[in-house]
Amino acid sequence: SAAKAHEAKLAIQAGAREIDMVLNIGWLKDGLLDRVRDDIAQVLEACGTIPLKVILETGLLNDEQKTQACVICRGLNVAFVKTSTGFGHGGATLEDVRLMRDVVGPVIGVKASGGVRDVATALAMIEAGATRLGSSAGIAIVSGDASVASAY
Repeated sequence: SAAKAHEAKLAIQAGAREIDMVLNIGWLKDGLLDRVRDDIAQVLEACGTIPLKVILETGLLNDEQKTQACVICRGLNVAFVKTSTGFGHGGATLEDVRLMRDVVGPVIGVKASGGVRDVATALAMIEAGATRLGSSAGIAIVSGDASVASAY
């Protein structure tokens, strides 16, 4: 936690205007919710006024764990909860985005990241409650050109 907080401070000093962190999945799976909360709280404190996005890696969690993580994030008033890094198992699903939106409410952002590669998926994620999308296929999404998305 201290290392994550220190890295967040260094990134902000270097000009970062947002910070992403991955929550401690092992602690969450072990039910160590106070530790998960404290971990996020330390990074949030280090961020000051800089928005913090907490990445859940939803593909590795069950619905109860996703809900617990979102409750913690809502209680800390982080800027965003995010589905995944895009590198782990699975990416954003409509079900996960809906669950996250339902739990965090209307104020905290929900970022759907991983697997958003076309206009239809992007629009469905927004309809499900995403306020931001993370995608390596931005050109394909805004142009509607599926052939561009296949390159990613």
